[in-house]
Amino acid sequence: MAFTPEQQLLNEAWKIVNQSYVDGTFNHQNWWKLREKLLKQPVEDRKATYESIRQMLASLDDPFTRLLQPAQYRSLRTTTAGELTGVGLQISADPEGNLEVIAPIEGSPAESAGLHPHDRILAIDNTLATALTLDEAAERMRGPIGTTVVLKVQRVGQDNLDAAETVSLKRDRIEINPVRGELRKTPDGTPIGYIRLGQFNANATREMKEAIQSLEGQQVKGYILDLRNNPGGLLQSGVEIADLWMDPNPIVYTVDRHGVLGSFEATSPALTRAPLVVLVNRGTASASEILAGALQDTERAKLVGEQTFGKGEIQSLFDLSDGSGLAVTIATYETPNHRSINKVGIAPDRKVTLDSETFKGLATESDRQYQTALDLLNQKQVVAGVPS
Repeated sequence: MAFTPEQQLLNEAWKIVNQSYVDGTFNHQNWWKLREKLLKQPVEDRKATYESIRQMLASLDDPFTRLLQPAQYRSLRTTTAGELTGVGLQISADPEGNLEVIAPIEGSPAESAGLHPHDRILAIDNTLATALTLDEAAERMRGPIGTTVVLKVQRVGQDNLDAAETVSLKRDRIEINPVRGELRKTPDGTPIGYIRLGQFNANATREMKEAIQSLEGQQVKGYILDLRNNPGGLLQSGVEIADLWMDPNPIVYTVDRHGVLGSFEATSPALTRAPLVVLVNRGTASASEILAGALQDTERAKLVGEQTFGKGEIQSLFDLSDGSGLAVTIATYETPNHRSINKVGIAPDRKVTLDSETFKGLATESDRQYQTALDLLNQKQVVAGVPS
């Protein structure tokens, strides 16, 4: 029997998941039987087809495997290319379906409003967040520049729902310039490079290479790489940036549903072997954790700050024939020492928390994590490749 166009799209989505999804049990269900059931349901238009695809994906109980309708898919592609309009908030769903903040984008309305990693979003414009999918929630926070979205926020560590705050955010154009490099000095006057990496997008590798080369030309004696509140982005960008800092070594291992181990490796000499300290916090996630884990495991750098977010699964994007797309979890990853960090995170070598009452900005005198990194470089406690 020939499929209708709607059935063809549904079957197309089913095949992608069938071939690629990380869990070969498909959340302990008969994946073929589910296909038969869905194809028997009447789907009269595209809206009904999308709903059937969402129903299929929901059965996997994986918030990161999801359907992206054409406008959402274009928006995601644009974001990874370095452009964004909205409030600048990276979000995820916890196992109970609650919406929580991964990190605000630097310079965004969300950062200006003081939103923090692991804050919980309870409602968006009076719609309960638990009634929305991850992409529906993200879509509601996008919109024309100058318009306002109202969030109800439960701060991290707060157990009392009555203490939830109402936060109004005005949407704006967000410039995602992923890399910012500056010449700084340690307390004894030694020149060092400070590099802030905000996101792994299509421009990040080129900009990181340019920043390192520029600072090397200024004869710096060490580096601070700031990955705080970096929610990740493109896996390939994370691998390429690790390659800039590392001599040939494993960067990350991937494990697919068959238990097959793949790997990404640094293949060329590092651009610099100067001492390196990496700053991390609870908003350091995904590709940021791949980079931080590789630098820590290979003893290329010391990590300073807080336990990282703990997102150790890899998603890939797949085009559907109508312009929509699927984000599908295809593998888990392990650090070079075969540590799995999913839902655990990476522990820093030197744990330093920030006091919100005295903190006045990243890489300032009130930034204890940054000051600790400066002290490590000043005391020469970090030697590239051989931490003391």
